[in-house]
Amino acid sequence: MKHDLLRRVSDTTAACNDLVEGMTKSWMWSAMAMQDIKMRYRGSLLGPFWLTVSMITMIAAMGLIYAGMFHMELTSYLPFLTVGLVIWSFLSTVIIEGCQTFLSAQNIITQVRLPFSIHAWRNVCRNLIVLAHNMVIVPFVLILFGVHIGWSVIAIIPALVILTINGIWISIFLGMISARYRDVPQIVVNFVQVIFFVTPIFWPPEALGTWMHALPLLNPLFAAVDVVRAPLLGGTPLEYSWTVLLAVTVLGSGATFFFFAKLRPRIAYWL
Repeated sequence: MKHDLLRRVSDTTAACNDLVEGMTKSWMWSAMAMQDIKMRYRGSLLGPFWLTVSMITMIAAMGLIYAGMFHMELTSYLPFLTVGLVIWSFLSTVIIEGCQTFLSAQNIITQVRLPFSIHAWRNVCRNLIVLAHNMVIVPFVLILFGVHIGWSVIAIIPALVILTINGIWISIFLGMISARYRDVPQIVVNFVQVIFFVTPIFWPPEALGTWMHALPLLNPLFAAVDVVRAPLLGGTPLEYSWTVLLAVTVLGSGATFFFFAKLRPRIAYWL
């Protein structure tokens, strides 16, 4: 009994030290993230800006089609769609690539003693860099369609901080499960594809009608998009967006830490 208690305390301490040490090695995971971007687009003329070009093409195509389907003015729909797709691209990629957090770093983990959490920071940092490339589109669209931006836009700073925290625990959690069960990445990819269509990214929440209008309020991915999109469009997030997002952040972080403390010693063996 006493031995088990001491072991749990030891595992918890080791997990805390791992998270703290990983966070403080920002020079390392930021350099690794930049290297990932360079390797992915090595030899390419535009580099990661190809993602920006793809995003512009998708926005233009979807904007022309769905603005008519939802009977919305293009001047209001295109900014709504642009910000939604840019933030969704970041969220979905963090989730999907989170499954590869430890699998893609197998050689490093088995040969070099580093905090496991450093690979989660690497994943999130890499996608924040891609997000920065895609965010270049947003000011042009907002200015082009005359969207008034007030001081409420400052709210996107804490929103992005919260999204980053969520990205860390998602990367660690999915990374551990995927290291143990290799079918998980495919399941997550299919799940994210389905969630895209049931989340108000390219369609407005009011399109569901009176009875179904409250459903998106309980969707944490919609809350994550809403807390960034609403301030950029000169508005405020819906009533429960921050509540839902913060609740998911606290619960997800707590549950992930519990499993990380328990399963952390096994990660290297699973690889």
